[in-house]
Amino acid sequence: MLKLSVLDQSPVRQGVTPRDALLETVELAKHVDALGYSRYWLAEHHSSPGLAGSAPEIMVARVAGETRHLRVGSGGVMLSHYSSLKVAEQFRMLETLYPGRIDLGIGRAPGSDQLTAIALQHGPGALGIEHFPNQIADLIGFLDNKMPADHPFARIRVMPMGETSPEVWLLGSSDQSAIFAAYFGCAFSFAHFINDEGGPEIMDAYRQRFRPSERLTAPQASIGVFVVCADTEAEARRLAASRDLWRLRQHQGVLAPFPPPEDALAYPYSPAELRVVEYHRRRQIVGDPEQAKQQLTTLAEVYGIDEVVVLTICHDFAARKRSYTLLAETLGLEKPA
Repeated sequence: MLKLSVLDQSPVRQGVTPRDALLETVELAKHVDALGYSRYWLAEHHSSPGLAGSAPEIMVARVAGETRHLRVGSGGVMLSHYSSLKVAEQFRMLETLYPGRIDLGIGRAPGSDQLTAIALQHGPGALGIEHFPNQIADLIGFLDNKMPADHPFARIRVMPMGETSPEVWLLGSSDQSAIFAAYFGCAFSFAHFINDEGGPEIMDAYRQRFRPSERLTAPQASIGVFVVCADTEAEARRLAASRDLWRLRQHQGVLAPFPPPEDALAYPYSPAELRVVEYHRRRQIVGDPEQAKQQLTTLAEVYGIDEVVVLTICHDFAARKRSYTLLAETLGLEKPA
């Protein structure tokens, strides 16, 4: 059976505050916890008025404390901005508080504009992206307190120590992240909602190059997919119009909260703008429950995976919750006792 998980970017809807968006994240997590979803990942974005999740490590703690069954994690921490030691400490702390329930997803994208990225990197010394593989190695070594004997930080012990360790996932939309995940023996989640070009081939490359590690003996993978599911296809498409306009504005450098569908449907798209909208639409699933089930199942088969991490954004929060409910019902998720 296909497993469903959630990626939450804590979207800020036009007319509500960032605080409202974060409280909606907590409410949505409790909602899907009761529906039988497997994981709940919190994203990291900076300097974006439309996305409130700038500190996933804080939201992971809150969401894990408010739920009972979900694995909760980052989707992901943009490791290039930070010290590997500090990230390891944060997630060892989370794992100690919620043993067996914490995922550490890491990414290499900036999650921001370049100026913000420079400001974020100032603390750990502004390491270039070419140091990213070393940061991964250090992070895993710190998490497990198993640094090579000749490593300059070999004597450091990351606290608090415990019997379990977070699952480590590499997140990405390119072959580079897949190669890193395979090399380090980590799980890999491909962001289909960002890039659908060559995705199945990238997933195959991950499996073929995977090197078993102490953490993971065989490849483990998922894909991230944008989905809006409603009782009818027409309603789903109406709801998805909000993200159509938001993505277009983002493409044009206009950063703003998510508009209501009425504004999006009334927007006078130029032919060039419509081409941009259509380009982004091809990477998303929008429809009624049967359409969503068929497309998700087909996509999972193409990628050869058994877990889909669902990203759903629309202006109506009740409709967003309803979308996750319909997916759980149509795909037969088993509700936890």
